[in-house]
Amino acid sequence: MLKSTLINAVEAGAAELTRFFNGSFTISNKEGINNLVTEADHAAEKAIMDVIKKQFPEHLILSEESGSSGIASEYKWIIDPIDGTVNFANGIPLCCVSIAVEHHGIMILGTVYNPNMNELYFAEKNNGATLNGKAIHVSDKTEVIRSCLVTGFPYTYLDEPNGPLQVFEKLIRQGIPVRRLGSAAIDLCWVAAGRFDGFYEHRLSAWDSAAGFLLVEEAGGKVTDFNGDYYSPYQPHILATNGKIHDELLKYVKGEI
Repeated sequence: MLKSTLINAVEAGAAELTRFFNGSFTISNKEGINNLVTEADHAAEKAIMDVIKKQFPEHLILSEESGSSGIASEYKWIIDPIDGTVNFANGIPLCCVSIAVEHHGIMILGTVYNPNMNELYFAEKNNGATLNGKAIHVSDKTEVIRSCLVTGFPYTYLDEPNGPLQVFEKLIRQGIPVRRLGSAAIDLCWVAAGRFDGFYEHRLSAWDSAAGFLLVEEAGGKVTDFNGDYYSPYQPHILATNGKIHDELLKYVKGEI
């Protein structure tokens, strides 16, 4: 029931994303520069929450737009109704719906759906990761210099030592390709699918990475914070790789290279 509800919820959210995509909708700005929220975000969130609440009214829900709702529960649903909102608002098809299910503090299910590319990613704890029902696996690159990486930048740049611009500069000055798609959930899915070899970002929220990091782990990759410790989506830093380049890339983000 959990899995089917999760899939139904992500499809309901994606239907709203598709309905509004390249159409007309209202746009407002949250705190910070270019921190957008659209009419479609709210519509997708409502559609997702309606599906979840119908089956599991007692479960806790954490969503980007409405925050936390519901009573204390051993289950928590973590929702990003549209990840990549700036892309969405500009008609760029790199945007998606991301939903994860946490049980007693452990992420057990995650799904990310980009209907514009007809790509539905799903992962279950200890049961692997799939793209449109077919198993996916991380890449086998063993050196950062031969890798293709992806990152993101906070809209409000924080002037911190070895920050996102400094790490980016170090990598590209060595000729290492680093992409910036504008959707952390898609970034993580593409690491899981072997399209990228690694992803790092200095500031994310739980709804950005909760589903994606489980996908990377279940596809055979490794996900940590910037200290190389166990990853929690409730702290801001993430490094997700195929595992083989993890320690080397970690030295870049820690400022050791």
